[in-house]
Amino acid sequence: MKSLLSLALLGDIDLRFADESAFNLEPNVPYDWIRVGEQYGLRSSKSCKLNVFGLLNYSGDLSSFITTGRVDSNQIIEWMTEFAATIDKRTVVVLDNAPWHSSKLVMDKVDEWEEKGLELFYLPPYCSHLNIIETLWRKIKHEWLRPEDFNSAEALHARIREILANYGNGLFDINFILEKMS
Repeated sequence: MKSLLSLALLGDIDLRFADESAFNLEPNVPYDWIRVGEQYGLRSSKSCKLNVFGLLNYSGDLSSFITTGRVDSNQIIEWMTEFAATIDKRTVVVLDNAPWHSSKLVMDKVDEWEEKGLELFYLPPYCSHLNIIETLWRKIKHEWLRPEDFNSAEALHARIREILANYGNGLFDINFILEKMS
């Protein structure tokens, strides 16, 4: 991983961190304070799921794909193939070891993707903290989604699409700081 980061810092590769996250009408509410005597309620439902697959680099470039359907190896292959068609330099995609990321179906596509300049790198087990896209999912769920976004599936889906469309333009940003490694 250290050598991949060095190559990315030198501009020799585009290092992308990929994963998917599910969003539904079950709010992710961190601790908060309200005035004594006030109450605030949010409806909760696990329905109306929206699955988002993202590929994020340290520069803030985000490619995202959305489905209301299930994420499996076939869906990952479709999205990775679509992403591979857009790259213009050697790109390494960092993934966890989810079964749909490392299945035989996915492994059968590796040679084809490598011909297009796309390589896969798998994190060791239990190292999701090394995948920077986890920070994006956390920011969306705990900071950028508002209580009113959980009023309906349409409102939630529209807000997630708005966040993804505007990520990196000043409204929704994450500033990752990398230092040169010696």
